[in-house]
Amino acid sequence: MTRLAQQRGHHVTAVVRDRARLGELRPEVVVESPLWDLPLLTSAFAGADAVAFCVGPVPGESTTVQQRLIVPVVQAMRDAGVPRLVALSASGGIVAGDDPLSRYLAKPILARVLRDSNADMAAMETLIRASGLDWTILRPPRLTDGAGSGRYRSRRDGNVRWGFSIARADLAHAVLDALEDRTAVGQTISVAGGGSRATGPVE
Repeated sequence: MTRLAQQRGHHVTAVVRDRARLGELRPEVVVESPLWDLPLLTSAFAGADAVAFCVGPVPGESTTVQQRLIVPVVQAMRDAGVPRLVALSASGGIVAGDDPLSRYLAKPILARVLRDSNADMAAMETLIRASGLDWTILRPPRLTDGAGSGRYRSRRDGNVRWGFSIARADLAHAVLDALEDRTAVGQTISVAGGGSRATGPVE
């Protein structure tokens, strides 16, 4: 997403827990904060127009990482005067709009395996909705690697039907489109790969 944001003309400050995970990405500013220290976050957010919260647990990490880290992010945004937040959640714990295969077979099984992760994301979403910020929550399905198709689908009233996966490259488009779309404020939007249209503003 860093590279795509820069291509769109955005100045990117990356707040990361481990600088090494950036790989070949070169954001304009990098702030490394393993514990997401509030003063560091506030300083990093100063002058920003928006924040994209794209955090997930790494192997061996607590499954409360998203609800735990969104708290200092929200406070730092308030302190720095940054109003706009787009946060990544997931569609796994939601069945509204799902096809029968997902609703009655796949997700009941996954709900047991991912119970703690789903609870973490639900708690994070609750905190975001109560934040007072101009928020948007994106719920993708399973993420895949690769260049992406240049297309994605979106839905605001439930999951994308038959939307089993999305390439990380296409999800980056969806995040940036949501950040730039004022009609997405206060919306929880499901996204998935495929579709017949090129990536563009979230519908």
